[in-house]
Amino acid sequence: MTKLDLKAEPGKQEIVMTRVFNAPRERVFKAFTDPAAIAKWWGGTLYQTTIDKMQAKPGGMWRFVQKGKDGNTHGFHGVYHDVTFPERIIQTFEYEGLPEPGHVLLETIKFEERGEQTKMIDLSVFQSIEDRDGMLQSGMEEGAAASMDALAELVEKA
Repeated sequence: MTKLDLKAEPGKQEIVMTRVFNAPRERVFKAFTDPAAIAKWWGGTLYQTTIDKMQAKPGGMWRFVQKGKDGNTHGFHGVYHDVTFPERIIQTFEYEGLPEPGHVLLETIKFEERGEQTKMIDLSVFQSIEDRDGMLQSGMEEGAAASMDALAELVEKA
């Protein structure tokens, strides 16, 4: 199994995450747009995720709530700007918690077909370098890696 590759270059307002899945592109894409599938992989084994709202279409809204093993909850929401099966999803992403809500990022997720594999490229662009660094310091890398591991398990066994 491949692992999550996360890059955050100093002085840039972006994070780029890539991961190769041993599954067809259509299956990986569907796992990003099906609420039942997202509840199984988003947050991995670190969190239990509830899908509060999910309209995977341009202009549609989404909101997910995670509950950690410590009992703390974390809300996330955004708006879909583009959902092009099976190629790409463009959406806003906002964490509702501390230190300050209201820092919105624009996320573009591309799905590249590689024979029987799919390469996912997730580009998140933040409003500032400080926002990007705050996200990194929040532990998002651990959460993203856990999510991608759970997603791989889900799509690769189907």
